[in-house]
Amino acid sequence: MRAINPWINFNGNAQEAFNFYKSVFGGEFLKVVRFKDLASDEFTVPESEADKLMHISLFAIIKT
Repeated sequence: MRAINPWINFNGNAQEAFNFYKSVFGGEFLKVVRFKDLASDEFTVPESEADKLMHISLFAIIKT
């Protein structure tokens, strides 16, 4: 099985983009990490950034 693992940066609309990719390719989100999930005393996150995605992984099997 072939796989692609691109790293893509978005300007605040990653959730919207990945929902679109999921609607096109199908599959499921294997991992979703938001900035607030990693917040700590050493890594503070502004409330305006807390719900933004830091990492998301979409797993889809595409048959050719």
